[in-house]
Amino acid sequence: MSDDGYDGGGGDDYDYGGPGLGDAAFDDGYDLLANQDGDPNLNGDDDGTVAAGGEINHQDPTGQYDQEMANGAMAQPQQQPRGQQEERQPNKERVTTPYLTKYERARILGTRALQISMNAPVLVPLDGETDALQIAIKELSQKKIPLVIRRYLPDGSFEDWAVSELITD
Repeated sequence: MSDDGYDGGGGDDYDYGGPGLGDAAFDDGYDLLANQDGDPNLNGDDDGTVAAGGEINHQDPTGQYDQEMANGAMAQPQQQPRGQQEERQPNKERVTTPYLTKYERARILGTRALQISMNAPVLVPLDGETDALQIAIKELSQKKIPLVIRRYLPDGSFEDWAVSELITD
């Protein structure tokens, strides 16, 4: 009896020896990496150099480089989204509390414990501790954790606080 409760069936009807996967189905001369166009600039000699991302940099007689994509199309200048014309800057004057919140504490301890468990250097002397979380708690109590907390404000600005600056009770 089969698993689905029906006694009939007995297998699939697929012909595995059919003509679909014979030797004639594969082309031995096909090479994915072959240069189909024969463009001499793609190998990095002459006046063009191959840049990262498939771009070719050509140097004109004035010494300037223009960027051309590997398929011959000109690269478009990158534009920033309309809402982010300027990069956000941190507030010069801090308005948030200097206390480490319980949510920030949990995230900092978890992040640092993960780093320690992945063999990051421990910044405090160990007294027989082997648990990564206990080591992270010891680093926090001695204000040795090298992380920065970014607190976003409603107006879109933010404040960066080093963990060593915050009050932990």
